Amino acid sequence: MTLAELSPAERHRTIAAAFTARVTGAQRWDAPAPVAGWTARDVVRHLIEWLPGFLASGSDVTLPPAPSVDTDPVAAWQSHQAAVQAVLDDPKTPERLLNNPHIGELPLDQAIDRFYTTDVFMHTWDLARATGQDETLDPGYCAILLAGMEPVDEMLRASGQYGPKVPVSADADPQTRLIAFIGRDPDWTTAS
Repeated sequence: MTLAELSPAERHRTIAAAFTARVTGAQRWDAPAPVAGWTARDVVRHLIEWLPGFLASGSDVTLPPAPSVDTDPVAAWQSHQAAVQAVLDDPKTPERLLNNPHIGELPLDQAIDRFYTTDVFMHTWDLARATGQDETLDPGYCAILLAGMEPVDEMLRASGQYGPKVPVSADADPQTRLIAFIGRDPDWTTAS
């Protein structure tokens, strides 16, 4: 079964497991990351910090606080990931709604899937590059995400969440095209 064919709960479980492998494999948390001004630790911090506010502002979900990313990024990620998975595994979650002034009303599991799980997927590349690990992402899912994002390119850039596209060859593989589309230099290394 492909990533696209999984339920939101199973897709998160699979994508979060890949990110967790990079978290537990990281050795240098203060290593620079491909996002300007970020370290490897900041990649984890970003994923842990933005979702609770997103959920609290549009639903009745309150995630428990995670341990400090500064003290123990591995424990912080594992705690956060387990809390998100528990929400997605709850059989009532697909019936719950998230209301947001920017995206409207969505089933809660779809909102988490579309905005958060996708973010975890893309930031897996950032953490892997920052920490010298395997940065390979599922090419089919990269192609699906890119196809969904390209039509709303202008809106994404205006949101401030993505940097300028990095030019790559038209025949670049889906991962390279996705990474470049979201504003990362596919050739970035810690020495960049």
